[in-house]
Amino acid sequence: MKIGMIGLGRMGMNMARRLLKGGHEVVAYNRTPQKTEEIAGEGATAAYSLSELADKLTGPRVVWIMLPAGPAIDEHLLYLKEILSPGDIMIDGGNTYFKDDIRRAKSLAEKEIRFMDVGVSGGIWGLKVGYCLMIGGPKETYPFLEPVFKSLAPKEGYLYCGPTGAGHFVKMAHNGIEYGMMQAYGEGFQILEASPYAESLNYAEVAHLWNQGSVVRSWLLELAEAAFSKDGKLNDIRGYVEDSGEGRWTVNQAMETGVSAPVITLSLMSRLRSRDNESFSDRVVAALRREFGGHAVVTSEKK
Repeated sequence: MKIGMIGLGRMGMNMARRLLKGGHEVVAYNRTPQKTEEIAGEGATAAYSLSELADKLTGPRVVWIMLPAGPAIDEHLLYLKEILSPGDIMIDGGNTYFKDDIRRAKSLAEKEIRFMDVGVSGGIWGLKVGYCLMIGGPKETYPFLEPVFKSLAPKEGYLYCGPTGAGHFVKMAHNGIEYGMMQAYGEGFQILEASPYAESLNYAEVAHLWNQGSVVRSWLLELAEAAFSKDGKLNDIRGYVEDSGEGRWTVNQAMETGVSAPVITLSLMSRLRSRDNESFSDRVVAALRREFGGHAVVTSEKK
């Protein structure tokens, strides 16, 4: 399939590479042309404007956007709405608020442009192992795009979740769970660090041990082992933990629907607190975000 990819950041670039490996034709555009030229060197077709990207696609045109949530997506969709044709398909694969999907789909439908929302999980490891895809939008459009989803995801790694917004809604809940899991690991390691046994413990070895048949084994623990192997006490970073929006949306949704979600809520509050008073658990969570998603960390002056 021929597909346009807009946004060649940490996720978009590797998704374009995986699509190329899957035999798809990728027309790539990025605001900074250097990344466009980089992926063109790997077999993609370069486009240096949105109109050029649209011109190089064939109908029904499929355009996948990988941009930060917020105004940037609205700006791109507004322009693309004018240059795309009825029957074309827009896909938003970023971490978007599901209510924005509903609004944007309605706007694009005025020109009979189809809209799909896809929650994407996999971080910087997705190129190698594949991306978990949570898909929302018109059910009749889903089969047409399935070859793309198959190329991006591992086996059984994609799911049609329901109408517009469902994909990003499921991804929102996924990220809320992620917040709680990382917070629990961080607090557990802080309890170890504050114990009389801290000096005798190698946390990389502990993380590795817990992944051998333990009920708390997970990929996050593998990443914790990797982080501790690089720096046994995580002294190279500060315990300053960002949040990229999904945790807040999850907590707001829980409040709207009267669902008790204390673990996710408190994990969000802990991230906010981390910016004023760092702790060892915050360094663990910051390190995990760096390992799985390539997220930036605030480095420490302590060595």
